[in-house]
Amino acid sequence: MMGLSQQQLAKMIGVTYQQAHKYERGLNRISAGRLFEIGQVLGVPVSWFFEGLTPDSDAQESSPRQRMCLELARNFALIDNEKHQEALSQMARALAAQSQAERDGHS
Repeated sequence: MMGLSQQQLAKMIGVTYQQAHKYERGLNRISAGRLFEIGQVLGVPVSWFFEGLTPDSDAQESSPRQRMCLELARNFALIDNEKHQEALSQMARALAAQSQAERDGHS
């Protein structure tokens, strides 16, 4: 969500790419101390990672939009070519701007 690759985040928090990948996939748990470090690196409070969660959130289904956003983020992270990532990012910005213009009545 913040435009960082796993490699960039791993370097920023002092772990290997493989470890960052395991954190993202949920294969390894993140300690409270490490979560605090990640929050500091990203400039967000630890509570940011828990926004929107409720005690019974495991029982709740994700909305189709939430699932699509998560799938998009996962697929984006799998693109190794930085030029391709940038091209996709520019396309998303252009589509978002076009959508905003249409909502504002400036089509």
